[in-house]
Amino acid sequence: MLFEVWAPAARDRVTLELNGTAHPMDRDAERAGWWTCVAAAGDGDRYGFALDGGHVLPDPRSRRQPDGPDGLSAVVDHDAYVWFNEAPKLRLRAAVLYELHVGTFTPDGTLDGARDRLGELAGLGITHVELMPLCPFPGRWGWGYDGVAPWAVHEPYGGPAALKRFVDTAHGLGMGVVLDVVHNHLGPSGNHLPSFGPYFTDTHHTPWGAAVNLDAPGSDEVRAYLLGSALGWLRDYRIDGLRLDAVHALVDNRALTFLEELSEAVDELAREQGRQHFLVAESDQADPRTTTPRVAGGLGLHAQWNDDFHHALHVVLTGESQGYYADFARAPLAALAKTLRQVFFHDGTYSSFRGRHHGRPVDRVRTPAHRFLGYAQTHDQIGNRALGDRLSATLSPGLLACAAALVLTGPSVPMLFMGEEWGAGTPWQYFTDHTDPELAEAVRRGRRREFAAHGWAEEEVPDPQDPATRDRSVLDRGERERAPHNRLLAWHRELVALRRTLPDLTDPDLAAVRVAFDEEARWLAFRRGVLRVAVNLGKEPVDIPIGSNGRDRVLASWGPVEAPGADGVLRLPAECAVILTDG
Repeated sequence: MLFEVWAPAARDRVTLELNGTAHPMDRDAERAGWWTCVAAAGDGDRYGFALDGGHVLPDPRSRRQPDGPDGLSAVVDHDAYVWFNEAPKLRLRAAVLYELHVGTFTPDGTLDGARDRLGELAGLGITHVELMPLCPFPGRWGWGYDGVAPWAVHEPYGGPAALKRFVDTAHGLGMGVVLDVVHNHLGPSGNHLPSFGPYFTDTHHTPWGAAVNLDAPGSDEVRAYLLGSALGWLRDYRIDGLRLDAVHALVDNRALTFLEELSEAVDELAREQGRQHFLVAESDQADPRTTTPRVAGGLGLHAQWNDDFHHALHVVLTGESQGYYADFARAPLAALAKTLRQVFFHDGTYSSFRGRHHGRPVDRVRTPAHRFLGYAQTHDQIGNRALGDRLSATLSPGLLACAAALVLTGPSVPMLFMGEEWGAGTPWQYFTDHTDPELAEAVRRGRRREFAAHGWAEEEVPDPQDPATRDRSVLDRGERERAPHNRLLAWHRELVALRRTLPDLTDPDLAAVRVAFDEEARWLAFRRGVLRVAVNLGKEPVDIPIGSNGRDRVLASWGPVEAPGADGVLRLPAECAVILTDG
């Protein structure tokens, strides 16, 4: 088979070390910096590259790292896996996503363990399972955002074959799979890319150090490296979509940006395969150009997370006002109503958190609602809290039900975080398993120092390196059978079913959304076609002047609710949600 590596850092020679035998490599006459050789090899054979007589390093394009990021790479024969199920034809417009962390979804923390539970998600009505990053990182447990081999699958999760089994099973159940990928940085430990060439540049800096080289000398090959990784997930593993981590941290001053190249390549692959691939961005820019089609001057990504909706909803539910929540705390229900109608709260408005104006308006007439994802909780918004506490730690079941109604019937594509559907009582904390003692101590100190600045005692902040921190974060499925969790699970199942059966709940017309609210009485109601959704977030019953045409009926409610009478007034109990139709 052909072995090749881009190693412009090599001065004189590159050697392929394959199963303990050295094979000299030749410079590629047509591709600068590339070295190649042909050697007999098969699935599972171990290999690496030595530059100028140095240590043997893993392949930057390694498909498998059986012994971790610092070990030898292994050959993977992607054609060896026999697929049983075709990918279902799913549209993002009708999607209900479910964010899942493999290492804490089940006690054993493996892809096969998670695969065994996919039937639960299919029964809930989930259309796409969104996996947090799977690339190899040092140790066994971690969030995955410090991965160092972006073409491979973390071995403790089960490696490449386990991911294929997971995707195959999901497809057989009628669900798609989305994978969270990180292009803006690589982890600090086990990262051997700088030994091969200019994968990073000091021209720009990010919160994680030197930036990935997208626009400096050598960036053509770095962009091709990241494009190849992304397309490999979609092609070799039959992944349906990618979630792109923190695209605002991709510093790229070229006229044709990496994100445009990526979206074009993904669209082309989808046409070739006759499938529907999509890209979902995480961005804090509140810039609709992220999801504007390329032909209209945008980046062409298919959707993006909308943190503005989350922040507004979080403040409404909890009353918290620290940090970036401060911008939403002046009039929380007004902020939430704005995000339901106009997507971004910051659409050119002043942000006190940033000390400047921020964002840009969304064209509600031309932009479909499914360009944006709405959610009440994510791995970020739970795990980056000092104690990793979920909303269920402080909110009543009624308020959790209201949050679910707003997410699952709102105009954006809804997303749940694992366990949210039953109001999981387990926290989801920040945990690591760094094998480098100095890095482990630095992370531990940094985490405690960060929250000490916000008034937390150091001993209260969980130690990321303590195995108990990960163990506390594992879901407890026994809760699903107990009150009030079983009632919340049934409520989520009912709401998902409504979304998947009522066309008005997937209507992409943002301009048609109508919202009313009362800040003091703490109620909000919105209309989507013939459907009306109302929530009472207060501790007292409220009367909502919702109007009536005499044909109103209740489709679903958290607790007993009657349709509005002839006076057009909806009487809604405390901490209650209802979905009505007047059609």
